Amino acid sequence: MDFQPDYRHILDVLHNKKPERLPLYEHHIDLPFVAKYFDREIGLEGSHPRDFENYYHLIAGFWKDMTYDAFDYEAAICDIYPGHGAILGGMPGPIQTREDFEKYPWDEIPGIFWQAYTPHFEAIRKTLPEGMKAYGGCGYGIFESAQDLVGYEPLCVLQYTDPELFADLFKKIGDLYLILWEGVIEKYADIFVFFRMGDDLGFKTSTLLEPDTIRHHIFPQYKRVIDLIHRSGKKFLLHSCGNIFAIMEDIIALGIDAKHSNEDEIAPFSRWIELYSDRIGLFGGIDVNTLSLNDYDTVYRKVLEDASIFRNKANGYGLGSGNSIAGYVPVEGFMAMIDAAMEIRKKEM
Repeated sequence: MDFQPDYRHILDVLHNKKPERLPLYEHHIDLPFVAKYFDREIGLEGSHPRDFENYYHLIAGFWKDMTYDAFDYEAAICDIYPGHGAILGGMPGPIQTREDFEKYPWDEIPGIFWQAYTPHFEAIRKTLPEGMKAYGGCGYGIFESAQDLVGYEPLCVLQYTDPELFADLFKKIGDLYLILWEGVIEKYADIFVFFRMGDDLGFKTSTLLEPDTIRHHIFPQYKRVIDLIHRSGKKFLLHSCGNIFAIMEDIIALGIDAKHSNEDEIAPFSRWIELYSDRIGLFGGIDVNTLSLNDYDTVYRKVLEDASIFRNKANGYGLGSGNSIAGYVPVEGFMAMIDAAMEIRKKEM
């Protein structure tokens, strides 16, 4: 299909103004879904620069063909942590005591990070289609890093058994994030239309830590990253799943430019628009269950109706799922959303 990306449309949402053309946004489109779409195995097949370029040529090309103006890329911090795995569940992290904290190889992590992800950044720079950029940056958030280094349940206990270590952990993670984000900004700001942090702070009924705990220990580290990004001239999006209404005013006060992730089971997307669209851009609006549990025609009609309303009511709005396109999402449900977006654009021409 003859589609010309223009990343300025999605950037308009970060400025909280209505884009001339409705942009599409996804937190991520999982590789198994892309493979299902193409009906063949897809993956990075070697370690030569050309292998990385071939891979990202395919991935960026897929997003372009689906009429996205930008695509996501995050260099996943947790994935390169020595002892990684607690965030996946079923095991404690490598830091359980003060001794573990002091012995942990913090100083080695930036080197590991750049060795792992430099080939990806370089390949993206070389393969971006004209008019297209990436969004993302460093993957995983401050809270998610703490979960990976300690484990969720041990982390909850640690705040009471060793509150000083609990506090020092978040400060140390913040220090590390500042180093990594400074490097990404310095070396690769040109390939990103905006930067993003994903940090799931809640679940269906509440935040995963007490709101005051989040305010005291996590948000100061957010503020350091957000201020750094803004000083670089870039905008910042926070992706956070769950019921986080109790802390949304605090999040907005940190200076975020846009927010993503929403589930109809928690609140209809119209509530996000009603409460926050006068101050920040909003992405999403289409529940993953809607895409997954209905036929093409049902999804198409719902997206056409709902996205048209969202676009008219919100200042800055970008259409997409409320979370991401997982491997289990049917291709027909996803394509119904894409086709509805194209129809909305066509009607507005």
